[in-house]
Amino acid sequence: MDLVLASTSPRRKELLAHIGLGRPEFCFTQVAPDIDETVQQGEAPRDYVRRLAAEKAHAGLALCADMSQPAVLGSDTIVVLENQILGKPLDVADAKRTLSELSGRTHTVMTAVALTYQADADLSFKTSVRLVETQVRFCTLSAADIDAYVASQEPMDKAGSYGIQGLGGCFVAAIEGSYSGVVGLPLVETRELLAEVGLI
Repeated sequence: MDLVLASTSPRRKELLAHIGLGRPEFCFTQVAPDIDETVQQGEAPRDYVRRLAAEKAHAGLALCADMSQPAVLGSDTIVVLENQILGKPLDVADAKRTLSELSGRTHTVMTAVALTYQADADLSFKTSVRLVETQVRFCTLSAADIDAYVASQEPMDKAGSYGIQGLGGCFVAAIEGSYSGVVGLPLVETRELLAEVGLI
């Protein structure tokens, strides 16, 4: 099987490379799937993030027509506060508002990872999905903290308006669960999916 990461995220690329533990035979390619990420009416956050991970894997598969046996990995990460999904900020004001809401509180980061691959028996494709939830507690942020962080531009392309692996890590007082899941690809669960199909 040819492993394909259906994401152009440098963070997910780096995390997936870790799974090979430095072995030269562990390799993968990347494709850029394009899907509609609109939340469906009445859709719960867990269902939403699972659906998007699977849809990214399926969209990635469609970009692998030149491969004889692709196995495509899709992943999606959302930040949830009081059952509300906090997406990527629309603008500076939105980023500041989101960070103010997270200040001094605990939120949930949900990351789903999906692997779409060809089942040997009937040549049909199967998709396996894992969901990982991590509790993240922010310290209390001052207006100056928020202004400085938003001015760095780091929050502007990130779910929940922060990146734990970057400057935003300064605000994280504690986490309970998967750190790599918060970054964007839960390593243990991804390794399990790849092991199930013999890719590691």
